[in-house]
Amino acid sequence: MVGSVIGFSIMDICIKWLNYYPFGQVLFARFAIGMIPIFFIIPREKIFTFYKTHRPGLHAFRATCGTLAIIALFFGLRELPLADVISLTFGGPIFVTIASILFLSEKVGIKRWSAVLIGFGGMLLIVQPAFTDLNYYYLSPIIFCIFLVGVVISVRSLSKTEPNYRIAFYFTLLSMVCGLSTLPLGWVMPTFKDIFIFIFLGLSGSIANLLLTQSYRLSEASLVTPIKYLGLVFAIVFGYLIWSEVPKTLTLIGASLVVLSSLIIFTRETKLKKQNISLRRD
Repeated sequence: MVGSVIGFSIMDICIKWLNYYPFGQVLFARFAIGMIPIFFIIPREKIFTFYKTHRPGLHAFRATCGTLAIIALFFGLRELPLADVISLTFGGPIFVTIASILFLSEKVGIKRWSAVLIGFGGMLLIVQPAFTDLNYYYLSPIIFCIFLVGVVISVRSLSKTEPNYRIAFYFTLLSMVCGLSTLPLGWVMPTFKDIFIFIFLGLSGSIANLLLTQSYRLSEASLVTPIKYLGLVFAIVFGYLIWSEVPKTLTLIGASLVVLSSLIIFTRETKLKKQNISLRRD
């Protein structure tokens, strides 16, 4: 999990660093280069048939939600302080909880409702500039969280029958095509130094995603999930060292509330799962 957090942090830094290149060019590079590690985990006997699936509709839904989420994240990273963006992305579990109530008819108790309210309060503190300075780029990470709901729900279903490489392939392919479609708008020839940054961008994002999946397979979720909040520490440190970004007090308070909310939701869900497993055994 630590490797995954480092990988995503490198990806975020590269996206922000390359903000002087056209948006679509950076998007294409992230996923064109990121496609390479996926092919290394495809079994040799599946290399010519790995793309075949009986669930094309759900793959299309997952890929679309994932692509829209990553586009929103890219906009936020290019235009906002790094720590602000990462803090807001931790609000994903809040929106997943709400979606579970609305679409999956899950029963949610007072603890998770309280966590949702705490999380929203924290997010409002972080996005304050959207209202005071009319900086609507602060809505981008929230849009990311909304589409992340579709990703989480669809992946939960797909992972029951589909291998990780196939799920990742269709998402990566669609994002790559979306980036490539902006070529007629004009791209810029990267410098020699920036070529390496583009490579780091693609490889770090793809490898981080694969490591994240593997960490949940090898360890209990309750052990590895809290580690992801190291990403906020990295965002604060590198945002300051590279761009001299100093998080505002409201951002730090809001981030603390969002993290607290996510941990409450996660802890409660973990406890409920264990209770359901014990009831089945009984």
